[in-house]
Amino acid sequence: MLILDANPDTGQLHKVFGGVDTELAALEQNMAAVGTLPLSATVDHALSLVSQLLIACIADEREKQIPAAGADILDQFKVLVKGEPSWNAIRDNCRELVYYRNCINMGREDALPPVAEKMAVRTARHVYLYMKTRCVREGRLEY
Repeated sequence: MLILDANPDTGQLHKVFGGVDTELAALEQNMAAVGTLPLSATVDHALSLVSQLLIACIADEREKQIPAAGADILDQFKVLVKGEPSWNAIRDNCRELVYYRNCINMGREDALPPVAEKMAVRTARHVYLYMKTRCVREGRLEY
């Protein structure tokens, strides 16, 4: 769970990105070793990791209201993208993860792509890489 520091100058953006990278690497290693991961838990984990990135970037900007604790990633994304339409590059990735969760909730795993758990991890990694590259380019993170 993401807990933001009261003082945004404490390197929390770096900490969040580092933690998410470590967790994604662990998921990727588990997939390589085992070949598959539990679908529901993996989708939830991917959603949580993307949520942490979104909230950390919103908090780091210091100008936008951080969404309520129960907000889903699409609500968090709306806050991030407001005034910065270039963030829309990852909108469909966020929507894809929500789609996976909705299919699981409705018992419609048949509507998911093959190896959806792997796709969820890859999608979360893609969001991570896009957001990190952007933060590096903006001088908010070091490479």
